[in-house]
Amino acid sequence: MNPPRIGLRCDAGPHTGVGHLVRCLALGGEFLARGARVELFGTVDRVGWAAAQLAACGIPVHPGPDTPAGLVEAARTHALDAFVLDSYELDPAGAGALRAAGVVTLAVVDGDTRGQDADLYLDQNFGADTPDGHPTGGAPGDGRLLAGVRYALLRDTVTAARPAAPPPATPTPRPRVLAFFGGTDAVGAAPVLTRVLLGTGHPMALTVVVARPGIEAELSQLGTGRGQSLHLVAPTDALPTLIGAADLVVSAAGTSTWELCCLGAPAALVCVVDNQRDAYRRVVAHGLAAGLGELPEMAAPGLAGRAARADAARTLRALLASPRRRAALAARAWATVDGRGRQRVAGAVLTRIADRTGVLKPC
Repeated sequence: MNPPRIGLRCDAGPHTGVGHLVRCLALGGEFLARGARVELFGTVDRVGWAAAQLAACGIPVHPGPDTPAGLVEAARTHALDAFVLDSYELDPAGAGALRAAGVVTLAVVDGDTRGQDADLYLDQNFGADTPDGHPTGGAPGDGRLLAGVRYALLRDTVTAARPAAPPPATPTPRPRVLAFFGGTDAVGAAPVLTRVLLGTGHPMALTVVVARPGIEAELSQLGTGRGQSLHLVAPTDALPTLIGAADLVVSAAGTSTWELCCLGAPAALVCVVDNQRDAYRRVVAHGLAAGLGELPEMAAPGLAGRAARADAARTLRALLASPRRRAALAARAWATVDGRGRQRVAGAVLTRIADRTGVLKPC
């Protein structure tokens, strides 16, 4: 019996970021663990660590078709049983074309299904399983939607680092702070938030993950205050270890939010792009992380920008001074994401393959 063959369609690069690729890698790892063959279709541009991860997993990379006909041709050429589509840029008709060709299709969405006609939809955002979780896009109500953080796709390195319990409140006069904003920091959040963190005046050992040389050059010129230190590191596979060692994590409100929750990290989030806004507001409202506001407002010139940065600094200063506040965030976050989402998603896809082919696939 031949193993199922799974295609992953996503892109990663300086302008698109790496969030789509990270969650596809997590799901691909689960398929591989279940004996499937996995191939990626897309562009991985100037993201060396991601290309290295794909190579280490043995996932070959092919050019990413953009049209419905191209997707169907790729599926036929590579004898795919299923295609995972994770892109805001693809023609929405691609999912329906693949279904019509007999290929099981999973569309990864963030609130808006964009009119795609897929066998399964995955929206791993917090609150996506509530009545108001899909304000646009006509999310189906026929059992095809895998919604909420119980389906969050997390990598091996994250699930392996999940602690048995959330971290307790630990007083420290000089908290260890980790700041990172995605694999490419496409919108330049690191310089803004690093200045806000140092501007709190609170003692801290601050580590910032810098995704691009230009950002590193800018941050290396910053001065630190009394009791403060600034350490710059490149994107690394050891990020879960850095998260686990931090007293506070400052990050963008993207796919890494679910990694932070799974690891029980006390976190403060900034909304860096529009499509993060709904999930960001829900996470903050439910006390899974502190909210620092929206990056465009914080980066704005003049009085408005100064006011937004001052608000964020007040929130950070309160967290840095209060182990109990940090521990409360960590406990709620840890209890919300159990790290088994990718198993649930892979199981649903393999079940669909078995239903369509009539052949029991390895699980």
